[in-house]
Amino acid sequence: MTFPLGKPDPKLDLVLERELDVPVELVWKAWTTPEHLRQWFVPKPWTITSCEIDLRPGGIMSTTMRSPEGQEFPNAGCYLEVVPHERLIWTDTLLPGYRPAPKPFFTAALLLAPTETGTRYTAIAIHGNEETRKNHEDMGFHDGWGTVVTQMVEYIKAGSLAR
Repeated sequence: MTFPLGKPDPKLDLVLERELDVPVELVWKAWTTPEHLRQWFVPKPWTITSCEIDLRPGGIMSTTMRSPEGQEFPNAGCYLEVVPHERLIWTDTLLPGYRPAPKPFFTAALLLAPTETGTRYTAIAIHGNEETRKNHEDMGFHDGWGTVVTQMVEYIKAGSLAR
């Protein structure tokens, strides 16, 4: 695996790797188009009530998640790197325009590579310390991020990106 920020550190980073049987171009579109991201980005029955994407370094990546009980959780950050169909790196450590965030949690890297049958998908959550990494893992990183990848593939296969 090529990692633009260096080799993942198991003490600080969480990694999810999958082989997806859908094309890179559709995975990219699902990740970078607000109306599509809203459909699959949180494990059901959770929902995304708002999504804003300004797909450029320094641009906003913002979602608001709603629990089944109606509680909302806003998440805002900014893109650090955008390489179409290959790589997205964003963080909640910085807000749009690279403004420091009050409560940083992690930086994320999404790495995509075409394969003969679809896409090599790697998601990495990069943390500043072992405690934050453990908290993210205990929150259900692998189950949650794994579930949303499955939901994304189902959404793509349903032909929803053609709409």
